[in-house]
Amino acid sequence: MNIQQVGLLVLMVIGGIAVLGSYVFGVKNQAGGTSLLWGGIPQAIRPVYTVSMLVAATGYFFVIYHVLFNLQPSAVKIFESLDYNVFFVVLALILIPSALWMPLTSVYVKSRSTTLKFSIRIVLAVVGIASIAMAWALITLQPQSEGVFRYLAIYGSIYFAFHTAVLDGVVWSVLMP
Repeated sequence: MNIQQVGLLVLMVIGGIAVLGSYVFGVKNQAGGTSLLWGGIPQAIRPVYTVSMLVAATGYFFVIYHVLFNLQPSAVKIFESLDYNVFFVVLALILIPSALWMPLTSVYVKSRSTTLKFSIRIVLAVVGIASIAMAWALITLQPQSEGVFRYLAIYGSIYFAFHTAVLDGVVWSVLMP
């Protein structure tokens, strides 16, 4: 691992702890249990949504593995003119808003503030757009590495983008009371 990969790993560890910590804090401090955090997602599709979350998380881990262990940062070109540092920006735009979602939602459930509802939608939109950017970065990445992890990372990023942009950013946002 070179210094860029180590830096990216540090970002992901700190960001991952922040996201998971916000979920633990949010669920632990949420009166009424986690069911309130489902927003308006119908009970009947929650199992499908849950499976989708697990598939998206698995895809995310394939992306992380590929970016950290299969790429040579000094050789990476993205969108023909950008470099490996794109991953810092994109992952920060996924992790930071993701860490904000649960606390904002927990407060919103109690207050029903229009400003908080708008803020939650912005947070989810940023994560969705950053996830699409991650998928696009992996698809346009040069030089393309060989092997199964390249494809797992690309397909994983596409599914992660679908889940965050469509299911979270659109469906959950629209159904949020």
